[in-house]
Amino acid sequence: MEGLTQNIYDGILEGDRGAVKDSVNEALEMGQSPEILLNAMIDAMGEVGRLFEEGEYYVPEMLIAARAMQTGLEILKPRLKEADVKSAGLVVAGTVKGDLHDIGKNLVCIMLEGSGFSVIDLGTDVGPEKFVAAVQEHHPEIIAMSALLTTTMPSMEETIKALTEAGLREKVKVMIGGAPITSDYAQKIGADGYSEDASRAVRLAKSLVA
Repeated sequence: MEGLTQNIYDGILEGDRGAVKDSVNEALEMGQSPEILLNAMIDAMGEVGRLFEEGEYYVPEMLIAARAMQTGLEILKPRLKEADVKSAGLVVAGTVKGDLHDIGKNLVCIMLEGSGFSVIDLGTDVGPEKFVAAVQEHHPEIIAMSALLTTTMPSMEETIKALTEAGLREKVKVMIGGAPITSDYAQKIGADGYSEDASRAVRLAKSLVA
């Protein structure tokens, strides 16, 4: 990695949105391939995830880095479409019905986008019927559900049942996460996977579409 791609990589690690924006714009003006710039961002977010897992970065640093990456990604998106760069997969994400917490869900969405996935974020307080409608409309590879309250966890199981009743369960992978969620709970309700944080969520998503 050299020059402007290195600047993009470093800017994301440092959470410097201005540096990322300027470097992406300059690289595109010089005719650099948007795919190469995207790869630099993916590498940077991979390093952010590693630093988080090793305890060198915490959620605030991760969020700042993710926002810097998102700044660059917004500039790149139209160019990536023009270049027909293939997405790693489509994820429909949302915080389940009755739950308005979104920091963790937002971070997962940003991290997934930074790793080459396309993401449709349904927001918070998303009922089973909305997840089902989104699968019918968008045909994602993955549904990602988040819950921070133990009282809203049952909505995850209800959503999986609703997908089954609609004949869609076999067509989509379901991953869940949030503070009260465990791998045992994921297994109990028939989810395909559970992640305890945003970094591992990316790894899980990649394994589900492999």
